[in-house]
Amino acid sequence: MRVTQAKFAGRIAGLMGAALVLAAPAAAQDAAVRAGEVQAGADILITGGTIYPGGADPFTGDIAIAGDRIVYAGPRYPHAAQRTISADGMIVAPGFIDPHTHADSALMSRIPAARLVLPFITQGVTTAFIGVDGRGDPDVAATFGRDSGRDYGVNFATYVGLGALRGEVIGSDDRAPTEDELAEMAALTHQAMCEGALGLSTGLFYAPQSYAEEGEVVTLAKVAARHGGIYDSHIRDESSYTIGLAGAVAEAIDIGKQADIPVHIAHIKALGVDVHGQAGAVIEAVEAARAEGQVVHADQYPWPASGTGLSAALMPRWAQDGGREAMLARFDDPAQMARIRTEMAENMRRRGGPASLLITRGPADVLGKTLEDLAPAAGGDPVQAAIDVLRRSEAGVASFNQDEADIAAFMVRPWVMTSSDASAGHPRYYASYARKYDTYVRERQVIDLRQFIDQSTIVPARAFSIEGRGSLREGAFADVVVFDPENYAPRADFLEPTLFSTGVQTVVINGVVALEDGAPTGKAAGRPLPRRSRSADCPAP
Repeated sequence: MRVTQAKFAGRIAGLMGAALVLAAPAAAQDAAVRAGEVQAGADILITGGTIYPGGADPFTGDIAIAGDRIVYAGPRYPHAAQRTISADGMIVAPGFIDPHTHADSALMSRIPAARLVLPFITQGVTTAFIGVDGRGDPDVAATFGRDSGRDYGVNFATYVGLGALRGEVIGSDDRAPTEDELAEMAALTHQAMCEGALGLSTGLFYAPQSYAEEGEVVTLAKVAARHGGIYDSHIRDESSYTIGLAGAVAEAIDIGKQADIPVHIAHIKALGVDVHGQAGAVIEAVEAARAEGQVVHADQYPWPASGTGLSAALMPRWAQDGGREAMLARFDDPAQMARIRTEMAENMRRRGGPASLLITRGPADVLGKTLEDLAPAAGGDPVQAAIDVLRRSEAGVASFNQDEADIAAFMVRPWVMTSSDASAGHPRYYASYARKYDTYVRERQVIDLRQFIDQSTIVPARAFSIEGRGSLREGAFADVVVFDPENYAPRADFLEPTLFSTGVQTVVINGVVALEDGAPTGKAAGRPLPRRSRSADCPAP
């Protein structure tokens, strides 16, 4: 049964109301099983689908679930189930794991309906990583909602971020930390790792993290390494801004080598006209490090346009020293403004020109317009148009800066996994997994269906040691997606980025049905996924 748009809209409206009904905690379900309230056999049986178990060939059969676990994955389940879900003609896969999202605000929201994160569930995403690009709050216990009573629609893990550490200890200034400040940041990193952070994330492209030298990052990465963490990085340059794409990849690999920590390159890409065609060289560098025994992997979102802030895309880093107020003051200094204009024009060129920068967030009257569209009102000068917008407020842009040949070259590598980089104003929040399937599996046949599913499930589960997830096997957590291979597709685009994708029929998270007949049930069964530290220096929980 396929859900109608009216039914879906009605369900969404209901979820946003005050009468939202949430799922019983998974622990309560488990207690019911132990108390004998659930009869012998499975609670849920998903039957008759083509099962892609994650890391293995597909087969036609059944998935049986009891409590929050899969109790059977095979050709035919021999027992009864309290509930049967037909998957005839459907693809059954592990719930998708998104290793790079900006869903922090949704998961931390005070609004229960926002914490369901429906843009993810309607694509089949059941686990998300937050705290990326160096933004992860050092107070990981608070992020995980300890004693908050919050419930969540999806499972999630988090990083501790360099930007958040610098902001807390140093602020926005362009300078190196003192010895005492670096020690304080290291202590905060240690605390965050003890509280369950995945590792250290950085956004070295962004001010004030761009002010950090490699040695500072290595010091903090070594702390994360002692706990068994990951070094995740939005690298210093994906283009030709500073040290270049090749130099930034080399820096990330070197940080991993010095700190003896696995390296994850966030949203790998060749950004801008100066580096189009360099995917091959980046792949060679990563695979050379892997051949030497270093752990290096990456994620990728399936879009030719990135999403970032207008100031991050165009403003020189020196002009952002001290934060937004200091930047705006420089706009009023003629000598500094002349230099800013020159560098903004160069940054605009490397990103493909004013027609390639679409405003997705900011003042209402500029939304959906490119800098080329705004230029006539600024005397024909797109740089002035950008300055006029920034004087009013920070803005978000979709920056069309990638070449499809580079996207395909990265996508086929076995160490590159699917991600969304989900952020407001960009369709990747609502449609990345659906688009990857529809565009790169069905339409262009860059990868096949099993590659798509593996890159979205078992590959990230293994890379990040997410125990019990990413595969459909007995004993695994019951995170399952059932989708229609003929109708799984995106609806969101750059002008309407908040349209839900279609084709996902059923989503089960920790044994609870979160999407039924294509419509959300309102049940919040996701869980925080703290990483267990291997350090003996952490206090007892």
